[in-house]
Amino acid sequence: MALEAIRDHPEAVTLLRRALATSRVAHAYAFVGPEGSGRKATALAFASALVAPDGGPAAARVERGSHPDVQLLGATPPAGNPKGTPAVRIETVRELERLAALKPLEAAWKVFVVDDAEKMTLATPQAFLKTLEEPPARTVIILILSQIRVLPATVLSRCQVVRFRPRATEGVPALLPDVRTDAHTRSLRLLAEARDQGAEAIVKLGEQVGRDRQAAETFIEACWLWHRDLLCGLAGAPVRLLVRGDAAAGRERSVERLTEALRDCREAWLALQGSVNPRLTVEVLLGRLTGQAA
Repeated sequence: MALEAIRDHPEAVTLLRRALATSRVAHAYAFVGPEGSGRKATALAFASALVAPDGGPAAARVERGSHPDVQLLGATPPAGNPKGTPAVRIETVRELERLAALKPLEAAWKVFVVDDAEKMTLATPQAFLKTLEEPPARTVIILILSQIRVLPATVLSRCQVVRFRPRATEGVPALLPDVRTDAHTRSLRLLAEARDQGAEAIVKLGEQVGRDRQAAETFIEACWLWHRDLLCGLAGAPVRLLVRGDAAAGRERSVERLTEALRDCREAWLALQGSVNPRLTVEVLLGRLTGQAA
């Protein structure tokens, strides 16, 4: 299938076609949207445009899954337990790294499509970072996932996010998934409270958010994505590139301050991957983001 045949996602297709036309193809993409929205079909169409720009038999092999320079990876059960829970495991990442290190067999590009990327095991994203940080030349990795917050910010920061609406059904309009809800919205509300109430609130929120590592990770991820959107808004990026779509507040901040905030979030995330106490990590991050002593 060619990109021209993708009818339901004009913004995504326009973004990808522009990347091809300007030779500014990102080394990694995150195709985010609900199941059945056309993420995989678009990924394969983009892969076809990269490895078989003239169409023909090579493009047909991409569609059949038999082109040697397009690899489709995904969740698998544990080795030796075919009835176990499917997951994207470190072994899958190691195989991707091995194949990515090789030269393309036929085309000018190699493309890896990782389906069900939200099913990565806890250790897999960290193992994946090296490949995303130092991708081999002429290699594109496409992660297919349902929600932006299911992967760590450290992984998403190295991907260009492409959003997909649910397919419209008769009488029901297609809507973008609302990311301004649940844990991320609560996290941003806590950040606003810390800014308004000062050091005493930071200690209180550190106790609340830092009770467990998962809650702390969610908070840090929300802060990272928020400041990333603010920076995009300050730079005049189109709304479709934003995670939350409400980045006008970034005009009140400088590029330097937003870049510093992103660095603070990254340091906090890396600290959580070690043995640092979640509460202490959250308190230090809140102190830095709000300008309070920590």
